[in-house]
Amino acid sequence: MEVPSVKDFQWKTLAPLPSPRVYCSLVEAGGQVFAIGGCDDNGTPMDCFEVYSPEANQWNSLPPMPTARAGVAVATLGKRIMVIGGVGANQMPLKIVEMYNIEEGKWKKRNSLRESSMGISVSVKDYRIYAAGGMGVDLRPHNYMQHYDMLKDIWVSLANMPTPRYAATSFLRGTKIYVLGGRQSKYAVNAFEVFDIETRSWTKFPSVPSKRAFSSFLCTEDNIFSIGGLRQGRLYRQPKFMKNVDVFDIEQGGWMKIERSSFLKKRRADFIAGYLKGRIIVAGGLGNQPNVLESAEAFHPGKNKWESLPPMPTPRCACSNIVIPRKSLHTHGEESPFPYHHHQKGKGICTENAATM
Repeated sequence: MEVPSVKDFQWKTLAPLPSPRVYCSLVEAGGQVFAIGGCDDNGTPMDCFEVYSPEANQWNSLPPMPTARAGVAVATLGKRIMVIGGVGANQMPLKIVEMYNIEEGKWKKRNSLRESSMGISVSVKDYRIYAAGGMGVDLRPHNYMQHYDMLKDIWVSLANMPTPRYAATSFLRGTKIYVLGGRQSKYAVNAFEVFDIETRSWTKFPSVPSKRAFSSFLCTEDNIFSIGGLRQGRLYRQPKFMKNVDVFDIEQGGWMKIERSSFLKKRRADFIAGYLKGRIIVAGGLGNQPNVLESAEAFHPGKNKWESLPPMPTPRCACSNIVIPRKSLHTHGEESPFPYHHHQKGKGICTENAATM
């Protein structure tokens, strides 16, 4: 597949969010982007719920969430948006689950989680939500795996995940859910485990080669990438921003040996990342510089190296981002991330929304 040149990417500024925030969650449904909750300037969780229409380039406010919260897990079941757990106004994890019906424009309370939890990783398969891990009120990581049955409005416990953790990354491929990384207390874990939906069992995969916090995992057609992050300091080791890239070959079932020439150009953690048209895009974050990063780069799979993109107009970290399939935007089946890079007439447009700072 021919990949686009870095010259084909440019940044475009979109309509700003109605209010600035961090730890907001984004989800796409019906060609629109929904922004859910987050924390304001004072770190207080918000109940705001808004929708962005790409065609009109504008945000509209929707009925607020019944429960103000940040860092929620979110999933779509058809025309319904499920908001799961997160951190509430008292800065403690929640067990509350609420559902927004897009057609009715109303919120409904759903059956709660078995325990209060934040940092849950969710996947959706056949109108069921699979929820892995999380962190409870006692700040201990959970090893729960449960699925939500929408027809019965119940959470069903499944086999426990071998490694308890929160803030892991999960990918659904076929009937398997790949769960990588995450944290226990303040420290990163490099566990890699796979849940088989059909057999309802877990398999341990080879661990991520280097343990990093605030890194990004991305899944392409053939590989899973572990990118950048912060190596945490323990016993005489200073915390260190990393440019490491590790690549897992899904078919071969192992991590590949990666040359340093394939590492990121710039050390970074807590950045955004998306996969588009055969290119992995990363932007922003924190690094060795005293200021937040504005730089962006794209991985070229043929050259096995990263190439510089135009910098983000607004430097930042701790952003929310989402990749939108352009077919859901009633166009021609191409993809675009948000902040995104979409292709029209060979051009990539990197859009940003400064109110997500």
